[in-house]
Amino acid sequence: MRTDDFDYHLPPELIAQTPVEPRDASRLLALDRATGQVEHRRFTDILELVPPGAVLVLNRSRVIPARLYGRRKGSGGRVELLLLRREEEGLWQALGKPGRSLRPGSVITLEAPFPPVETEAARLTTSRDNPQTVPVEAEVLSVGGDGIRRVRLSAESGIDRLGEMPLPPYIHRRLEDPERYQTVYSDRPGSAAAPTAGLHFTPQLLETLRSKGVETAYVTLHVGLDTFRPVSEDNPQEHAIHTEYYELPEDTADILTRARADGRPIIAVGTTSVRTLEQVGRDLEANRVGDCDAINAVSGQADLFILPGHKFRLVDGMITNFHLPRSTLVMLVSAFAGRENILAAYQAAIEQKYRFYSFGDAMLIW
Repeated sequence: MRTDDFDYHLPPELIAQTPVEPRDASRLLALDRATGQVEHRRFTDILELVPPGAVLVLNRSRVIPARLYGRRKGSGGRVELLLLRREEEGLWQALGKPGRSLRPGSVITLEAPFPPVETEAARLTTSRDNPQTVPVEAEVLSVGGDGIRRVRLSAESGIDRLGEMPLPPYIHRRLEDPERYQTVYSDRPGSAAAPTAGLHFTPQLLETLRSKGVETAYVTLHVGLDTFRPVSEDNPQEHAIHTEYYELPEDTADILTRARADGRPIIAVGTTSVRTLEQVGRDLEANRVGDCDAINAVSGQADLFILPGHKFRLVDGMITNFHLPRSTLVMLVSAFAGRENILAAYQAAIEQKYRFYSFGDAMLIW
């Protein structure tokens, strides 16, 4: 197995730059993983494709305005931080650029996105007149592997006040409504990127699914570095995946336990939900006592890297977007449906001019 095995060519014009309106107006490619057969549908067709009794598992993580801009104290040079994970109050893991300017001991005075040119005197005057604009500083404490920095913020309130929604680098248009990069059910702040498969759902669509007998259950997984970091090793098994916080609450554990006992399908919405469920499934199998299949509430750091050959324990189907070539996510869906099936389905989507990536169209794989 090589990283090149998961490569494909995508015409740049198929990278979606804006979300469709309404949310559920996107297209849906349905892939039968047993046969490789594809159907071209609309996203609202999940009302007929997802059977009554199935459980949809959704990630309720909410994206924080994790991209911060500022100037280095002393030099005044502009810098950018991307918050990845909160360790404790005020202490964060982050990426930064330019990296050579952000050594340990560097202090950054944060500013609003795309700040107007102004003098230091004007900034200080504004701060005295309005306590809401008291400067927030970020100090670089250390630099670790993969360029990850530990930074200390003088006030976490500065994130909401000064931060910007961290859209992926392949999106070049500014998002007018930041809520369009949030799922309608997100209520657990902590992600540095959206769990994008969930962006297609509207409250009305979810309610209609429930009225047809589909159960919904929620997990949390806060998206971190591996959404942004490509696989650079020739052998993907040598790629080190970073941990991400996850939580499976008691009510979801009960729903999943009943569904498994009844033989009802569990469909994960997004690769983040897949990772959460399979992390739980792997740990359940490793710690099983006797024949007990009960799933319990759990939280921790997900460290599961899903590659072809993975034994899926809890996930029977998934709804997902189209992923970048050579990425951990295209490897994950290949593990579930087979690499040849995925690459053939992607080629069919390209020929049919589907929209790709975060604001793009969706797949149902089962």
